[in-house]
Amino acid sequence: MKTIFDRFVKDESGATAIEYGLIAALISVALITGATTLGNSLNNQFSGLATKLDNAGK
Repeated sequence: MKTIFDRFVKDESGATAIEYGLIAALISVALITGATTLGNSLNNQFSGLATKLDNAGK
């Protein structure tokens, strides 16, 4: 029984999988944040452009 417990304590393969999962999650959060910021910026630019075009026609 002690050898099974010792082998379980020394096994680090699960920890590696968890670390890769955390890294993937952080990269996903960074990509979503960047895409959201870019989308908001583009929306503001196009809204401003639309306003200028509307005012130019008057």
